[in-house]
Amino acid sequence: MKKKYLFIFFSLILFILSACSSSSGEALKKEENQQNHSVTLRIGASSTPHAEILEFIKPTLKKEGINLDIQTITDGIQTNENTANGELDANFFQHTPFLKQTNKDSGLNLVKVEGIHIEPFGVYSKKVNSIKSLKKGASIALPNDPVNFSRALELFDANQIIELDKGDAQNKQFTLEDIKKNPQELEFIKVDGPLLPRSLDDADAAAINTNYALEAKLNPKEDALIIEDDHSPYVNILVSRQDNKANDSIQKLAKALTTEEVKTFINEHYKGAVVPVF
Repeated sequence: MKKKYLFIFFSLILFILSACSSSSGEALKKEENQQNHSVTLRIGASSTPHAEILEFIKPTLKKEGINLDIQTITDGIQTNENTANGELDANFFQHTPFLKQTNKDSGLNLVKVEGIHIEPFGVYSKKVNSIKSLKKGASIALPNDPVNFSRALELFDANQIIELDKGDAQNKQFTLEDIKKNPQELEFIKVDGPLLPRSLDDADAAAINTNYALEAKLNPKEDALIIEDDHSPYVNILVSRQDNKANDSIQKLAKALTTEEVKTFINEHYKGAVVPVF
């Protein structure tokens, strides 16, 4: 009789131990799955400064289970199209006017997620040390996309080098036909954005987006003949599709891009060539 009770007792103990072990194993497995669960975001970005900023926040996001696949880009329109068709989850390289123009021209519906920084637009030269030293008929290379071409003309207008016929239109994109006065008879030449630094070897001056200037080792604050002030409306933004803007991972990316740590990194690393807006 005692043997029978002992058998039942030990069987019960083994059952409890087995159940606890199973429960513990399942909990551990669940915990491991949670730890191993991660999301990969494919982000198209210009190499400087956008990809550099993304690299800075990469370890922080990894701790939150988000892996950044940062893909360096050179063609903005193609990057927006790749974001729209899902090849990229988001992009970080452009300002709001460029996005609006691309959406209009290409029939896309990309949206701003967050504004990150301003890159003051500047004019550079290897031929002269002052904008007033440009000779009559000097050749000036400008970005060939309509938004940045207009932006460059506005910069020359703001510095009284040319005078634009602004009319009553707001947010107007200026063209050569809008130049009302050009006393130096400057010749404006359209050049692909990434090629603008190279154009300095031939043109007398070039208006260059700051990301391309930085890639060419130009310091906007020191090397630019003229430059936009910090109140430029051309804020660089994180962009996604409308259908994934509210996605948790995209929102965590936006949050990580707008921390005090990122602000300090931008200010210390770019020394005024890139200005945070958050």
